[in-house]
Amino acid sequence: MTTTARTTTAPGRPTTTGTATATGRASPRLARAALAAAAALAVFTALPASSAHAAATGTFFYTSRDAGDLEMDNPANGECRLLVQGGATKASNQTDTRATIYSDHGCEEPRRTLRPGQSATFTGALPHSVQFG
Repeated sequence: MTTTARTTTAPGRPTTTGTATATGRASPRLARAALAAAAALAVFTALPASSAHAAATGTFFYTSRDAGDLEMDNPANGECRLLVQGGATKASNQTDTRATIYSDHGCEEPRRTLRPGQSATFTGALPHSVQFG
């Protein structure tokens, strides 16, 4: 139960008003919780509409060493995708977002970033994964 308390001090001193709980203590916890909730809501609503799991629009084409021409249609942003069948010898990013090509299988060793519309040819150690966004 919450009550409002008003106290008057000696003449010349201001009158204070505060909120108290049933235990008689002021409730700064409630104010902090409300402030934290409002801040979290503000941060959440300020996030861009394209989240990490939104899909890129378009097609990513690549040529694998062992299987030839392959493609990924509307790949999810933020998801590490394998360049199967021996890695990529060529790649063409025809999506609306950047594609980062990685040397390893887990999107940890970046090799090159392709902007929308860019293509690349790879020699030597071939890249084995790609991530969009």
